[in-house]
Amino acid sequence: MTSFNTTSLLDLDYKPKLPKNKRIGIGIIGAGAIVQACHLPAYKMAGFNVVGVYDLDKKRAESAADEFGLKLVFESLEQLLKQPEIEVVDIAIPAKFQRDVVEQVAAAGKHILCQKPLAETFEEAKRIVDTVKKADVKAAVNQQMRWSPGISASRSIVRRGLLGEVTQASIQVNVLTEWEQWPWITKINRLEVMYHSIHYLDSIRSVLGVSPEYIYADGAKFPGQKSVGETRTMIHMKFPGETRGFIHDNHNNFAEQEDWYAQFRFEGTEGIIKGTNGALYNYPVGTEDTIQYMSKQIDPSHWFAPKLEGRWFPDAFMGPMGELLLAIEENREPVNSVADNLNTIRMVLASYLSMEENRPVYLDEFK
Repeated sequence: MTSFNTTSLLDLDYKPKLPKNKRIGIGIIGAGAIVQACHLPAYKMAGFNVVGVYDLDKKRAESAADEFGLKLVFESLEQLLKQPEIEVVDIAIPAKFQRDVVEQVAAAGKHILCQKPLAETFEEAKRIVDTVKKADVKAAVNQQMRWSPGISASRSIVRRGLLGEVTQASIQVNVLTEWEQWPWITKINRLEVMYHSIHYLDSIRSVLGVSPEYIYADGAKFPGQKSVGETRTMIHMKFPGETRGFIHDNHNNFAEQEDWYAQFRFEGTEGIIKGTNGALYNYPVGTEDTIQYMSKQIDPSHWFAPKLEGRWFPDAFMGPMGELLLAIEENREPVNSVADNLNTIRMVLASYLSMEENRPVYLDEFK
């Protein structure tokens, strides 16, 4: 067994990295529930400088501004983009409207945090990537779950080599989600993977540091459900070599919350990680994430259980914006760039094509 410092084994360096300069001005487009419950609370926790907000529903924007002490409520998108204090725009609107807004924001020379999904088609996603490249602005995607405590800590363990060669990654969720709280989402044909398991696909890709070669997926509805799209999914991922991934997600668990679970597990030739996504326990209040891991390189009979602070939302929402601000500060591309996110979009779209054609779909089919 290799000698390790016990303190370092419990300190997994999982919290989002923040820029030195937190005075960069941020403007937000959209003041819906996710902005008020997650974006703004996280930015307040991080100490970011949110200048103001714009929403088609001005009263909603005013409500967000009042609650979080924002000094400006904009009358229009154009007014927001003309505000010189704003250098970064956080777009928090449905994907089908995102490309048009990205084009306007990029033309104004502002850096961008896009909402996920980046787009609902691969062609739209590529157009966004091309748009920001031509405008020479930095653009990232709000795939915040990769910064959730449990996933971020798992990535740290894997990168330290404590699992050896990773052989398996799995996320299993069995909860009750009342999609009706977002009326628009109940009317779309592609629901669960496009707007929920996209987080699990992106998180697994982030922890492993590689995209799968192909995906084999199945999606289903629950009898009598009000939503048009799928609410239950199983997704098999074949990564290079012997590594495999699996997602099982059910949003129709009508039992008491004590029966709900949201678990992740990563296994390798030298170790195992297991943990819980606390945000989905005691929902909507949530609990903190948990994690345990063991490694043959240290002591195969001992499970380390570092205490993690925070949860997926709102804490992890500091991550995508923090990384974008760091990338601006360090003049580099963010790790969650729109170009990088094309691989997450490939995974999502491969899942749907697999459901439709009942076959493994290779990611390189989307070019």
